[in-house]
Amino acid sequence: MSVQLKCRSAAIGYDGKAVIKNIDFQVSSGDYLCILGENGAGKTTLMKTLLGLIPLIGGELEFCGNMSKSKIGYLPQQTPVQRDFPASVSEIVLSGCLSRCGIRPYYKAKEKELALSIMKRLSIEKLSSCCYRELSGGQQQRVLLARALCAARKMLILDEPVTGLDPRAAHEMYELISTLNRNDGTTIIMISHDVNAVQYATHILQIGRTQLFFGEKQKYLESSVGMSFLQNIDTEAFI
Repeated sequence: MSVQLKCRSAAIGYDGKAVIKNIDFQVSSGDYLCILGENGAGKTTLMKTLLGLIPLIGGELEFCGNMSKSKIGYLPQQTPVQRDFPASVSEIVLSGCLSRCGIRPYYKAKEKELALSIMKRLSIEKLSSCCYRELSGGQQQRVLLARALCAARKMLILDEPVTGLDPRAAHEMYELISTLNRNDGTTIIMISHDVNAVQYATHILQIGRTQLFFGEKQKYLESSVGMSFLQNIDTEAFI
């Protein structure tokens, strides 16, 4: 598997002030990296740095080969305002193709066909004419995932994708993302504070002011960092 992203001795933060230092990890094609940490640990700051929304304060962040930020699909954490957005499902999904249009101010047939094929894969094509704000939480997340897939060429970054979902909808979302990784080879970077996300990952990056870990999932489960973070959790289901 080819390396798509390398992060060496990175320092991340805002206004030139580092929140976390000495972050080292890499992501290869087909990996499923789960980024863990307590609330306020810097997970979202790292995500914004990967997407180029805020600058790297120190160290190196390198996209390798033909990988670039423009080939990343992004599923953000929803806000209450976004949940009430009055657009149709098809309009939202198709908007994920904007990066493919360049300076062209309209969608071609190939972009419309891509959006439709992705909606079919995620079983939301029958919702295409429905208003987004009338959907359930699980349906809304599928719509946003479809939008991200329209933008993605090689990698998906997901920020807390099951927040606000009931247990059944959360499980279905995890399974859907895992299928995209296993069957389609889509590289996944998932930011989560939900320990259940660990079972789907191939690699774990845990960040925080006092504890840092990067490695394969099994090594994480056996590490002092992993055992401390996952205490009182039956990790046999994660293997």
